[in-house]
Amino acid sequence: MTDILPVEADGTLERLAAAALWADAEDAALVVRRLADPPRERTWTVLATPDRDGMVFTSIGADGAGHIDLIAVDPAARGRGIGRALVGAAEEWMRAHGAAEARFAGNPPCYAWPGIDVRYTPAACLAERLGYERYRVAWNMTADLPAGYDGAEHEADLAKLAAAGVTVAAVPAGERAEVAAFVREQWNDKWAWEAEQATGLHYAYRDGAFRDGAARDGEILGFAAWGARPLWFGPMGTAEAARGLGVGRVLLRRCLDEQAAAGQTSAQIGWVGPLRFYSRAVGARAERVFWLYRRALD
Repeated sequence: MTDILPVEADGTLERLAAAALWADAEDAALVVRRLADPPRERTWTVLATPDRDGMVFTSIGADGAGHIDLIAVDPAARGRGIGRALVGAAEEWMRAHGAAEARFAGNPPCYAWPGIDVRYTPAACLAERLGYERYRVAWNMTADLPAGYDGAEHEADLAKLAAAGVTVAAVPAGERAEVAAFVREQWNDKWAWEAEQATGLHYAYRDGAFRDGAARDGEILGFAAWGARPLWFGPMGTAEAARGLGVGRVLLRRCLDEQAAAGQTSAQIGWVGPLRFYSRAVGARAERVFWLYRRALD
């Protein structure tokens, strides 16, 4: 097998991803760009064949594990052992950076998928053939756009929030420091990074005004974002003290309406926990299933 070497992520790799990832052709190029612009502290690389007919993005997680973030082989070049060689090169790079475990699993906050989409059967077969064990299952939900929800119910939710002194608003890029700080304090650094990077960010606050990236004389109660992982919805969270007010439903619908206005006909709700909430709020359905794999590096 020809040497596999580090390369720059460019248009050639974007086109390779679009050709290889048939289930993600719409946003494959965007995913390549996202993976090539991770948090500054991330250790990562992209490796490719000299002919650019195969590539792999790989990175080190916060816990020190290695991740295969994206692997793609040109359909015309399959059957030549390129996938196996790419995984081998990624594992060698992981070892050199201190990883004791390799994973086919998303490396939040900057990731392509939670794991291997079960529809990419050759990728799952490759992982299992190379000794990876399946250790977790994750799933996405799909919401058709415009989102299906009862307009009267939504207006009632807005009235309920208004009666409680709660306002919902969009947060422009460049003015997200205070909301990101709220997300970091309530949840974690990963979600805070996604909130700052998102295409759209909405938040709920009580008895305050939003100026210069800060909630003045008020209290932030919840947030929702979309586009941190290109075209997907999430993350979203509501402070414990505000649960039961309908904050989450309103913020979710605002984001999905914005995605529809941007031309999307559906939205992936990534790495879902509460199936019932999304199903009831916007008629979302469980659809994409991902297998997460791992193996110890010798």
